[in-house]
Amino acid sequence: MIRTNTDLLDYIALLQRHSVNSIGVEAFKAKQLILEQDRRYNTVYVIKKGIAKCYITDENGKEFIQEFLGAGMEFGELEVFSEKMTICSVSSVSELETYTFSHRIFNELLEKDPKFNKMVMKALADKIRYKAPRHSYQHSYPIEDNILRLKRTFPEFTDVLPKKDIANYIGITTRSLNRALKDLKESGK
Repeated sequence: MIRTNTDLLDYIALLQRHSVNSIGVEAFKAKQLILEQDRRYNTVYVIKKGIAKCYITDENGKEFIQEFLGAGMEFGELEVFSEKMTICSVSSVSELETYTFSHRIFNELLEKDPKFNKMVMKALADKIRYKAPRHSYQHSYPIEDNILRLKRTFPEFTDVLPKKDIANYIGITTRSLNRALKDLKESGK
């Protein structure tokens, strides 16, 4: 549920120690908007610590959470490749610390550092690989099954994430989530 990429995080920490001027560090408070959909940004972020959510807001103001991002997960990188506005918004769920790259530095690393390039390509492939089965599962199984699946992968999810975010992640209302959680608790699951 909260995706991480420790290999990329460790490699960026190593890069940052060797090129302090080109890789920055930025901190965000909990619930702070970092990227807003349909805007143009020139920074790539890699989470050093904390949790962020990546989401799309529809024309009615309803959020659909694509994924929760943890240590080592990057965002803002798609815009480097597409040179377009952002597709999703990203907000911090908890206090967040990130490594930051300008698009220029990110592109230079992609061109000059084969290991970095391969790690970024793998991270992009993993994002795609993760989303399709998750969305398929959510649409094919009842709410309770989706909650039990979340519980298996992240037992303390209801303690860490707001219920509204969990509901938006599953694609249901908060009321339906509360009802399903109550039913699961009563049935001992």
